Amino acid sequence: MLILKKYNFKSKTITLFSLFFVLLFLSCDKVVDLDLETGDPKIVIDAEIIWEKGTTGSEQTIKISRMAPYYSADTPKVSGAQVRVENSEGTVFTFNESAPGLYVCTNFVPVINMEYKLYVNVDGQNLTAVEKLMPVVPIEKIDQEFMPDITGPDLIVVSFYYKDPADQANYYMTDYKSDFLVFPQYGTSNDEFTNGNEVVEKFADTDLQPGKILNITHRGISKNFFNYMNLLLEASGSNPFAATPGNIRGNIINTTDANNFALGYFRLYEANKISYLVK
Repeated sequence: MLILKKYNFKSKTITLFSLFFVLLFLSCDKVVDLDLETGDPKIVIDAEIIWEKGTTGSEQTIKISRMAPYYSADTPKVSGAQVRVENSEGTVFTFNESAPGLYVCTNFVPVINMEYKLYVNVDGQNLTAVEKLMPVVPIEKIDQEFMPDITGPDLIVVSFYYKDPADQANYYMTDYKSDFLVFPQYGTSNDEFTNGNEVVEKFADTDLQPGKILNITHRGISKNFFNYMNLLLEASGSNPFAATPGNIRGNIINTTDANNFALGYFRLYEANKISYLVK
């Protein structure tokens, strides 16, 4: 998978069409806010349980917020919720509110391939979700190379390598963070054509320059979450933080009122985290 941030060339027809409208509205500088219809402010549950290799994974956080109007600069945080996670052996992990909308557990015990169930009680609604904690193979090496670019200087490409397990279907999600990226860049992949082989994931960007630090988080994810993220990235133009044209349902179920569903996805996985200094 090569994630490459570049400009796309448009056809002559689209270019001329766009130029026409630019000229048409060139003298118009009035900002117009559309009177958009506001729907019910649904609950949003950001429940990512991530176990970084080499750590105990004991401290985990779950964020609960509420949808805001399109032009709102703030995301309303939801306080007063009751949040817990229970594993398939009956052990309960309580998440206590440490700040508005932020719920923290300090004694979580991650176990690969164990099933966990999320319970949230908020606004008189009971919300649940079930998922397994997925493993990820270790990253074996990371390097960089130059790729010719006809539009400017050669691009620096950072690559990392891992050996995909041969005895199972695997799904992955990687995010890249750096000070030149406004939002993390996400990508998903699977082993449909690489099962049991060495896999290389690549990242390139015109602003990726020597001295920059690229933070990489590579996760093993479930097939269902893989499908969910693909829908989310497709709808938001590969930026999951952008506003999407519709509400994409996750795996969180409202057992009190099925029609009053919450947004978000309860997911658990092991992850590799690497900070790479570009040379």
